[in-house]
Amino acid sequence: MAEPQIFPRFAGKTVLVTGAGTGFGAEIAYRAAQEGAKVAIHYRSSKAGAESTAARIAAIGGEAILVQGDIGSWAEITRMADEVWAAFGTLDVLVNNVGDVSSEQMSWTELTQESLDAVIDVDVKGTLLMTHVFGERMLEQPNGGNIVQVGSTVIVRGSPRAPQYAAAKYAILGITKSYAKVLAPKVRVNTFAPGFMETEKLLNRADWKAGRRETLIAQTPMGHISPPEFVAGACLWLATDEAAHLTGGYLLADGGFNMVGA
Repeated sequence: MAEPQIFPRFAGKTVLVTGAGTGFGAEIAYRAAQEGAKVAIHYRSSKAGAESTAARIAAIGGEAILVQGDIGSWAEITRMADEVWAAFGTLDVLVNNVGDVSSEQMSWTELTQESLDAVIDVDVKGTLLMTHVFGERMLEQPNGGNIVQVGSTVIVRGSPRAPQYAAAKYAILGITKSYAKVLAPKVRVNTFAPGFMETEKLLNRADWKAGRRETLIAQTPMGHISPPEFVAGACLWLATDEAAHLTGGYLLADGGFNMVGA
């Protein structure tokens, strides 16, 4: 039995989610479809995952297209934009979810030139270029648009495991604020920080299996680490009319773990 649509906040809207073949991106894409959106599912190499996300959306009567590309490349981003506008005619919401977290790296001492370049290319250059190219096109639309960057709470405490990841996620705040000013008032740009989420990748990480999970749960007031689908709606809220006066912002949803002060 197909699941019913919930809170139709995106009825008649179009949404593109990057890295939507797996993890948080897949859940954001599915949630957007549940809320009435036509969804573009971006992937780089996870074609099977993207097809799975599309099948889940089709199963609830939703509409989805697949968009493949490397967001480290300006030329490929431009091509992807062409494909999305050709398919939908408009794009209301871009969720820049994709990010490299150097998940194989367990200590700062393991940093390599390759792992540094990979994170900067995807998380910083990719996010900036996606915001630049898609934001510019959204500006030309009568109703503008919304861009949501998926950030991380790693910027609060830093990362002894992978400093390049913390640096990249901090850079996303600069991208968000810059383009929030450039694209206002027609296009809003905000960052959503979900904290730890129990994705398949995290569950399989060596440090997670070795007791880190239990330590973090003990330090989280809400008493659990959320699955990605639990916070997908909060991420998309930034692109709703309810958040119409919010741009250049940073929304934290981590169960109270970081308690960032104003």
